[in-house]
Amino acid sequence: MIFPGLPALPLLLHTVLLSCSNSAPCPCAAGVFVSNLNAACLRCLCFSITGCNATVGCSKGYCGPFYISRVYWADAGKPVFPEDDPERAGAYQDCAREYNCAASIVTNYMARFGRDCNRDGLTNCDDYAMIHYNGGFSCETSLEGTNFSAKYEVCRPGALSGESA
Repeated sequence: MIFPGLPALPLLLHTVLLSCSNSAPCPCAAGVFVSNLNAACLRCLCFSITGCNATVGCSKGYCGPFYISRVYWADAGKPVFPEDDPERAGAYQDCAREYNCAASIVTNYMARFGRDCNRDGLTNCDDYAMIHYNGGFSCETSLEGTNFSAKYEVCRPGALSGESA
């Protein structure tokens, strides 16, 4: 349990606004913090879906290293680069193809759909992997037997120590 004294909730997700510093570019106007979604988890999701290939571009309706669809982007609130317009043609593709901006799309998506998909009492990277691969409305579907799962098991947080993600 993340917060002692609080009962286990199906969704351990807490959203707070973060400010962006001048030294680190921020892909969106306001950042989002999602409990148990950290840089290691994001890198693993990226690795599992495309090998985190930054040159993957767009193909068959999916873009960038996280292989994000336009619907996923819209469900995430249409994040874009600062001073860009989400209604501009190409805004989705530009953001989805750049790692940091794409990570903000994934983070916003998890803020909306994050929950305990595998019913282990925690909402963590294992659940975010299920959400990212299966979509927010069908995250309970097992990843077993997929190429995504094989790659995820190699990099998942806690994999080397035997801990849960």
